[in-house]
Amino acid sequence: MPTRRVFLRNSALAVVGTAAVPSFLTRAAFGAIEGARNKRLVVIFQRGAADGLNIVVPYAESQYYAMRPSINIPRKNVIDLDGFFGLHPSLSALQPLWQQRHLAIVHAAGSPDQTRSHFDAQDFMETGTPGVKITEDGWLNRSLHNLPPDKSPFRAIALGPSLPRILSGSEPAVAMNNINDFSVGGRSPKPSLAASAFEAMYDHSSDSVLHGTGEETFDAVKMLKSADPGKYAPLQGANYPKGRFAESLRQLAQLIKANLGVQVAFADIGGWDHHVNEGSTEGQLANVLSDFSQSLAAFWIDLGDLAEDTVVVTMSEFGRTARENGNRGTDHGHANVMFVMGGPVKGGKVYGRWPGLDQSQLYEGRDLALTTDFRQVIGEAVARHMGNKDLAKVFPGYDNQPGKFLRYLG
Repeated sequence: MPTRRVFLRNSALAVVGTAAVPSFLTRAAFGAIEGARNKRLVVIFQRGAADGLNIVVPYAESQYYAMRPSINIPRKNVIDLDGFFGLHPSLSALQPLWQQRHLAIVHAAGSPDQTRSHFDAQDFMETGTPGVKITEDGWLNRSLHNLPPDKSPFRAIALGPSLPRILSGSEPAVAMNNINDFSVGGRSPKPSLAASAFEAMYDHSSDSVLHGTGEETFDAVKMLKSADPGKYAPLQGANYPKGRFAESLRQLAQLIKANLGVQVAFADIGGWDHHVNEGSTEGQLANVLSDFSQSLAAFWIDLGDLAEDTVVVTMSEFGRTARENGNRGTDHGHANVMFVMGGPVKGGKVYGRWPGLDQSQLYEGRDLALTTDFRQVIGEAVARHMGNKDLAKVFPGYDNQPGKFLRYLG
C-alpha cells in the first residue's frame, strides 16, 4: 500500500506531466517532490457558544451529574480519554486521532473577558484583544506580518461569503464561498467579487513581480476550473458529511492540495446556542457534534501527507453554564474547551489546569472557571508552528511568553 508521501510525490508528477501546466503549478509540484514544507494553520470557530462540558465530559466529577440531571452524558456512553475526561459519543470520528496522538484538548480555556454577548465575545476572540473594542484587524491576519512574504493571494483564506474580522488587516486575504463560483479571466457571466477584485489588483499593479505571480496564480485557478472542481474526489476514507461546514473543509483541502500557497485558513460552524432542549447523547448538541467531528476527521484524512505540516485549532466565544436551566438547556457561560489537531501535535492528552465544579470553584458561582487564555493556546501555534516569534504584535497587551506555552507541539 503506498504511503502518503509516495502518493503526494506521484500526484505532483501527474500535475507536471499535464499539458500546458502553468509555471506556478510546475514549481509547486517540484517543491512537493523536493520536500518543501509549507506550514499551515487552520482556525475553526464554533459560533454560538459551544457547551464544552458536554463535549469533553468531566465524567469523574460528581458535581457534573448533580448539576445536569437531564442533559448529562451518562458514564456508560462517554468515550473515555484518560479516566477523568471523555468525549461525547457523537465525537467518535475523532477518537482515532486521539489514539494516534494527533489530537490534543485544552479544557477550561477561552477569553478572560466577562461579556456574555455573542457579538462582543466573538469580536474579542477574532481580534485577539479581549475587552478592547477599537481593534480593527484580526490576530490571524497579524500572525502573517513577520513571516516570509508570499505573493499568492491564496495565502490567507476564509471559507465563507465574506471576510471575517479574524482575517481583516494589512495582509491580503480572500473569502471564497465556493470554488466553483470563484471564476477568473472573464469567462464567467457572473465572476465573484473576490475574483474580480484580485484581477483588478494584478492588472493595474506596477509591481512586475506581484503582477507575474498574480497571473500565474489565476492560471492555477483556471486549471482548477478546467479540472471541474465539482467532481473533486477526496482521498479514500475521507467521508465528508453533507452540509456547509463539511463542504468548506472539503474545498479547503482541495485548495491546499493544489499547492496554491495557503498558509492560514478560517472556517466556522454555527448551531451551538442551546438554551432549550440541548439534549444528551441525542438531540441538538449531538447532531452538530456529529457534523463537526465527521467533517474534521474527513479533512484530516483528505490532506494526506500534508496533514504533517498542518495544525487545526478550534474555538468558541464562551462556554455554557455549569448547571442546566429550566428548559433542559444551558445559558451563556465562561470557560470552554479547545481542540488542537495536526501532524506536529503531541496529542492523546488533555492540557490545562482543571478548576473543578464545586460551587466554590465556579466562576461567578455559575460557570466553569477559566485557567488557560485562548491566546496562550493560539500563540504556541503561531510561534512554534508558523514561526512568528513576535507575539507582542500578534496579541498586543498580552504577555505571551514561550515559557508559558502548554507545549502541545512537538
